[in-house]
Amino acid sequence: MKLRQVPLLFFLLLFLASCTLLFPTHFSNHIYNSTFLFCSYLKSKRIASTTRSNLHLSNTSIWCDRTDHHSDICFMSGDVRTHSPSSSISLYPPPSNQSNWVIKEERIRPYTRKWETPIMKTIDEIVLRTASRKDSFHHKCDVQHDAPALVFSAGGYTGNLFHSFNNVILPLYITSQHLNRRVVLVVCGYRNWWYRKYEKILSQISEHPIVDFSNDTRTHCFPAAIVGLRFHGTLSVNPRRLHDRKSILDFQNFLRKSYEPNNKRMEVYSKRRNHTPKLVIVSRKGTREIENERNVVQVSKKVGFDVEVLSPNETMPLKHIFDKLSKCDVVMGVHGAALTHFLFMRPGSMLIQIEPLGVADEAWQCFGEPALKMGIRYINYKVNLSESSLYKKYPISAMDTNAMESKKKGWKHTKEVYLEGQNVTLDLNRVKKVLTQAIGDLGF
Repeated sequence: MKLRQVPLLFFLLLFLASCTLLFPTHFSNHIYNSTFLFCSYLKSKRIASTTRSNLHLSNTSIWCDRTDHHSDICFMSGDVRTHSPSSSISLYPPPSNQSNWVIKEERIRPYTRKWETPIMKTIDEIVLRTASRKDSFHHKCDVQHDAPALVFSAGGYTGNLFHSFNNVILPLYITSQHLNRRVVLVVCGYRNWWYRKYEKILSQISEHPIVDFSNDTRTHCFPAAIVGLRFHGTLSVNPRRLHDRKSILDFQNFLRKSYEPNNKRMEVYSKRRNHTPKLVIVSRKGTREIENERNVVQVSKKVGFDVEVLSPNETMPLKHIFDKLSKCDVVMGVHGAALTHFLFMRPGSMLIQIEPLGVADEAWQCFGEPALKMGIRYINYKVNLSESSLYKKYPISAMDTNAMESKKKGWKHTKEVYLEGQNVTLDLNRVKKVLTQAIGDLGF
């Protein structure tokens, strides 16, 4: 049976291929091989080419995958047109396929925390619909694009660095890396500060100007659209879900290319001769502070480190932080969003996470496990009761030193008491012991 005789099958294969994709390995080998062959076919057609004449895609319908716990993702192929005033994107039939055209509608909130209802209510819903050919005459193209659209939200928790990477930047990479920058980013909830902060990274995802979907009322027309992002896990890339088997190390190389375009690959850590090991302490102010930070710096120097205290803030350029962390030997800091910068570290270097009381699960899931997957050495410094400021606030019987007991009281309790209400005063003898271990493990 020829492919052109079964447009629905064609579109299904387009779905599988356009995400390259990202399905569990239990799919049978013949399906996987068919997808691979179809990828080659689409490549020959140059889906994301720079000339409109090469965009020969099947024009059928809208296909959505809603099976993932974290995110929905939908695909449209053909005459795709935006209409931001109604928060909608329409797919129009080609003249040759009007008789078989099926009118349908899908709705999607393109953010990767589908399971968290309160935050998803803040994400704009986008209506995807197939429309009749006659309607297209009243919906003229103002801007014609030769590359497919990738539609996503920069809202939600995006003001938090951890969530910016975990729920937007990394899913963007996963969903689009196979398109080799030949994609147009269409952003819902666009904010100027967000674009300025991540501009260098976004420019490595797309070679085209960003479209502000919420405020740009012009009709943008595309040969295809992906609406929503794929999510592989906390700060994770699962090679088994990508056709080209890319991993978190490839994402690290992608980040290096963003900030050091002349370096194609992330340097693997190795001890340098006549080199004093460099320790960067990620400092916090307001919550989860190291109250005896000056003393910790002094001990670190006595152990043998060249020490720098880095205090990231919202206005500090990521390039500045990248330059510091990509060249250091050890990063140490209390659990918090700023530790997300460990993504800039070289494989083989070391992360020391100071884990306050009550956040053991978060510390491991957010930074410990991802660091090990990246090939970064990891030490977990678990704060003792006497090192926590909670020791002075509450009787021991009132504190949930067991993470499971803390979780039973809910996230609000954990956040208010253990994240927002706790500082640490580190035992300097313990600090000395941990840093001495770090120097030994790194071979100094």
